[in-house]
Amino acid sequence: MILVGLTGGVATGKSTVAKMFKRCGAILIDADKLAREVVEPGKPAWRAIIKQFGKTVLNQNRSLDRQALGSIVFNNPKKRRQLERIIHPRVAREQQRLVRRIAKRKPHTVVIYEVPLLFEAGVDKRVDKIIVISADRDTQIARLKKRNGLTRTEAIRRIRSQMPLAKKTQQADYVLNGTLSRPSLCKQVGQLFQHLRRLT
Repeated sequence: MILVGLTGGVATGKSTVAKMFKRCGAILIDADKLAREVVEPGKPAWRAIIKQFGKTVLNQNRSLDRQALGSIVFNNPKKRRQLERIIHPRVAREQQRLVRRIAKRKPHTVVIYEVPLLFEAGVDKRVDKIIVISADRDTQIARLKKRNGLTRTEAIRRIRSQMPLAKKTQQADYVLNGTLSRPSLCKQVGQLFQHLRRLT
């Protein structure tokens, strides 16, 4: 089995590429999905977040108000680190549990682990290979404006809050261009998937 970390910058096309790998036959683990699961109401991470940030970060149904929490941590690196210390270890444990289960069932499979903060969270040390999806800044800004309804300034702030994309691509085993047309990108993903399968 080969565990491949998939990352990139915000709005570079990570999820699109992840879905393409899944269609090729890879097993997909989504870190964002795991992060949402570990903070469900009543779970230890949920309790730790309320203790740290107060009840203002809750919706009426007691679920986390991700937007309220986001606005607290986005412009405050110290608070962001506090939140990451609550969530990242729990996500890591869940991911490792899933990988062990997959390894037993399908020992020769390609597992794609989609992690926006792969390097920041130290996940790069726990995967066999790393794929980075790149895009130019103008494309990222345009996508963030369209997808998230952000202003140009907000989009740039969101991009700058992450580790620079150039630094990520330097540490990648493979780099895919997320601005390619879908057919071209799909073809490259297919070729890379076959290559990764040969490594299992």
